[in-house]
Amino acid sequence: MGQGVLFGLALLPVAIVFVLLVVMRRSAKLAMLVAYAATAIIALTVWGQDLGTVAGATVNGLVTALTLLFIIFGAILVLQTVHESGAIRAIRRGFTDLSPDRRIQAIIIAWLFGSMIEGASGFGTPAAVAAPLLVAIGFPAMAAVLVTLIIQSTPVSFGAVGTPMLVGINTGLSGNDGVLQTISPLPLIDYVYAIAANVAMVHALVGFVIPLIMVGMLTRFFGANRSFMEGFRVWKFALFAGIAFTVPYYLVAWLLGPEFPSLVGGLIGLLIVVPVARRGFLLPKDRFDFPARQGWNDHWFGTLKAAEAEEVAAGHASGRQISLLRAWSPYLIIAVLLVLTRVVAPLKAALTSPSATLAFNDLFGSGINATAQLLYSPGAVLIIASLLAVFIFGMSGKAYARAWAGSARTMVAAAPALLLAVPMVQVFLNTGRGPLESMPLVLAEGVSSVVGSAWPLFAPLIGALGAFIAGSNTVSNMMFSLFQFSAAEQIGLGAAGAMIVVTLQAVGGAAGNMICVHNVVAASAVVGLTDREGEVIRMTLIPMAYYVVQAGLIGMGLIYGGIWLILAVVWLAIVLTAMAFNRSRRPVAAQEPAPAR
Repeated sequence: MGQGVLFGLALLPVAIVFVLLVVMRRSAKLAMLVAYAATAIIALTVWGQDLGTVAGATVNGLVTALTLLFIIFGAILVLQTVHESGAIRAIRRGFTDLSPDRRIQAIIIAWLFGSMIEGASGFGTPAAVAAPLLVAIGFPAMAAVLVTLIIQSTPVSFGAVGTPMLVGINTGLSGNDGVLQTISPLPLIDYVYAIAANVAMVHALVGFVIPLIMVGMLTRFFGANRSFMEGFRVWKFALFAGIAFTVPYYLVAWLLGPEFPSLVGGLIGLLIVVPVARRGFLLPKDRFDFPARQGWNDHWFGTLKAAEAEEVAAGHASGRQISLLRAWSPYLIIAVLLVLTRVVAPLKAALTSPSATLAFNDLFGSGINATAQLLYSPGAVLIIASLLAVFIFGMSGKAYARAWAGSARTMVAAAPALLLAVPMVQVFLNTGRGPLESMPLVLAEGVSSVVGSAWPLFAPLIGALGAFIAGSNTVSNMMFSLFQFSAAEQIGLGAAGAMIVVTLQAVGGAAGNMICVHNVVAASAVVGLTDREGEVIRMTLIPMAYYVVQAGLIGMGLIYGGIWLILAVVWLAIVLTAMAFNRSRRPVAAQEPAPAR
């Protein structure tokens, strides 16, 4: 069978997901069901996989999906606990006192707080924590999902204390004699650290405008005037917040390595930006808020609604005054516990030991193993934080039971899409166990054979494709790092050029998190937004496209010279100009008005 036919068949599952979700606007449940069936059939018939391999990959995917649902449940439980206690009113008041402007709130919560959480935990946790918090302070559910997905780009390469680099890149390149010979006498771990410093540099050059693009997207799709310019009016503060994160982020990667750039960058950014916002520096004269709730489009709503939550809180905690520090304490506990469980070696070892790991080895004789470390999962941290909050807020057992019931309902609504999406991904990834290379490698090689010496321009796209398929920057790096290194050598770039190409792989893999299906499903689930995943992906494709093209242009500039860096500046200007002059002809309230809620 020809390579062109194999390329088309390998592309088919991805195309099915894209067409059903993004073009035809079908639900993720339907899209992933059809994609899973197509992937399994192709794997069995064309790629020559036996039934045991497909079954083993499917079970591995189910185990992974259940661990994701565990995180989703914990995230919702924390928010429901905060709701039931009445503490949400203090949090809302705190943000209103800081700034009532929704653009400023999005930058502080999604960009800075979300980046810090990404650095500590990774694996979609920022959306699970930040999105429901945004809904609680009055954001539409879809807007909360959008902004928390957009920030899952720049900090992602150093998420979970550097896992995409230390596990993804390191595992992807290790064990290959050709790599070790090319980079000699440099040890592989030093090469990985050098790649990490380059990754931080490229991310900083691309990502410092992400807060500006994020607030532009917020006002364009959720403002009454539907204008990017309304978001761009906060450009001074947005760029300041972008630099306040990316400069310490890069310095930490360069000086200390890949474990702490996002974590420390987010923390330093918060310490710099919050006082500036409190004093009103760099803020525009106008104030942005969403339209009145009765004018919201129906698809903006999730089942988790701020108004209902506040009514519940007022009814069950009437007359109670909770301080701002006490109200925030569950989220502070989450941040501290995530850091401790990831950084304190003895504690991490205990939580990840064989005795604390559920292991299913050699599933159906396939050689595929499935593991779950529930005690190490962010879900366990979230549940512990909610339990401590019961005592902090002095909640009744009845109120906490309501929090559990509401969280369980939301988790169940998210389950079908995830229980289909992740097994489909695992079957797709495990197709290299037969006579042919795996489907992802067939796709990557098909692209590289066409573009030749321009490969660095397309390297971020391959990384993003890997993350879209696998749902993980770490897995994308594991899949494609060696391929990217080899492709760079084939076009004569040598060890230094290959380092840049692998850098672009990692940057693209991070950007792909904005659109990967199970990230979108999980982020939507925590705010009760179901069957709208395609709409979310259509929006996040805009910043993702900026990111991978800009990273490719910068990579070409680092390898081939200045004209490409000039083109990167031109591309940024084109993107921002195109956004600035794009405006809907109709105000949002005129489109599909929702009943008052």
